[in-house]
Amino acid sequence: MSEIGDFRKAKDQYFEGGEDSPLTPAQRKRFKGLRYFEENADLQFVLSVEEFPKESKDLIQMATSSGDTAPHTRWGQLKFEVDGVPVALTVYRAADGDDYFLPFMDATTGEETYSDGRYLDLPANGDGRLVVDFNYAYNPYCAYNSDWSCPISPSENRLPVSITA
Repeated sequence: MSEIGDFRKAKDQYFEGGEDSPLTPAQRKRFKGLRYFEENADLQFVLSVEEFPKESKDLIQMATSSGDTAPHTRWGQLKFEVDGVPVALTVYRAADGDDYFLPFMDATTGEETYSDGRYLDLPANGDGRLVVDFNYAYNPYCAYNSDWSCPISPSENRLPVSITA
């Protein structure tokens, strides 16, 4: 099994039996595993962060699924191509963290994936580049249980292409 396969298997086990699983007890009884796209090597990138100037690193209040807000700093932009289409996404940092948060929507949003978008958590590695592997993209917990509050992917991170990973 690949590293991504191992990651997905562990995630399914957590959803089914983890103490903090987002699923309700009734959902856990019926749980047969999450649905995933096939692993897609074309959606794995190592990208440089085009960091915004200090005066442009706005602390924004990102809307959440529960109607609240969550503070995040607009940190920089990632530019790349998907199926020959140039795209860009803004990466954020939580007000209390060093790693990057990449919420996004794409052409699968609301059809094959959660209506408020998916996420990638990107560890900072200190060299200004990020490993962006969309095979690790995930639906937020509020996609499975409305008791959770999750940031809604900002409109600036809506891609015109399908991220099928």
